[in-house]
Parts: sequence; structure tokens; C-alpha cells
Amino acid sequence: MFQIDNVLVSSELFEEEFVCNISACKGACCVQGSAGAPVLPEEEKIMQEILPIVKPYIPREGYKAIKRQGAVVENDFGELETPLLNGKECAYTVFSGNGTAMCGIELAHQDGKIDFQKPISCHLYPIRVAKVAGMDALNYHRWSICSDACTLGKELKMPVFKFLKDALTKAYGESFYEQLEVYYKMWLEQYKN
Repeated sequence: MFQIDNVLVSSELFEEEFVCNISACKGACCVQGSAGAPVLPEEEKIMQEILPIVKPYIPREGYKAIKRQGAVVENDFGELETPLLNGKECAYTVFSGNGTAMCGIELAHQDGKIDFQKPISCHLYPIRVAKVAGMDALNYHRWSICSDACTLGKELKMPVFKFLKDALTKAYGESFYEQLEVYYKMWLEQYKN
């Protein structure tokens, strides 16, 4: 681990390779798991405000679950996350004709209806953010449903942090990402020797 500003970064973001392969996994990350996607406190208000605009993008049952539970729910640990539909997929999930899970929020964003793309935790995946001594700690998360993304990442020789350039820049700024690039070059030199 190394530190950039007030962020701890795992070297696994350099070591591991990853490129989402939604044609292979069919968006399983929106469906599998035991909880919704983590939501930042500052995202909660945004998600409540955009709900009327996102409503046409999500299935009726998903919208009912959101109206019943809330645009964002609090888990047993006091953390915010997206609500689930029947304890399964995220309530914002939309399924395409071939069964691929997509995010209704992201679809509204792609159509230019909203500025908010999706919760940053979704945008940053497979990076998971933990709090350590008041700092964000960026860690690589392994999940078997992403094995095709790991295979594609290896084929394309795409380190996790490069695949997530836009998300990391959105979350932490351009200067942070530029510093990541510098650390990566240093890591490569050390790795080669």
C-alpha cells in the first residue's frame, strides 16, 4: 500500500488486470451478492431527487421496491446501499432482451436525462473503498463472477487502475490519477528489477 494525498492505494490496482466483459457475465454484479451497492451519504439526496426521472427506466417491481424501502436503505452496520428487489437484484436493475442486467440510473444518464451516472461504488468496481484512520483505502475486490473480466484484462494487459481511469478521476480528481500514473511507472521499474 502507498499513500497519495489522503488516500491509501493497494498495489493490487497495478498488479491485477481487469476489463468488464458484460457480454460474458450479463451484468451479474447487479444481481448477485447479499446486499445492495454501497452509496455515499452525499449520493443519498441525489438518488432521492432523480427517482422521478429514473422511474421510466426501471421495471415496475423495482420501482415498487424503491418506493417501499426508499431510494437508499441503511444496512445493519449503519451504511447506505441501494435497495434490493426480493433480496436479489438491485431495485434499479433493468434486464435487456438477452437477460443482461443494466443500471436504470446509468441508462437515464446515457440518455442525457440526469448528470448522475450511478453510485461511485458501482463506477469504481472492482475497487472497494474502506475507511482506515479517516482515509479512503482503495482495495481490489475479487469476485468469481468477474472471472471473464480478469481474463479479458489479462488479454488486453489492462491494469485495474487504468481500466478505472474515468471513475478514479471522478472520485478523486485528475491530479490524483496523474500521481497514480507516476507511482505505476515507479512500480513497473521496481517490478522489472
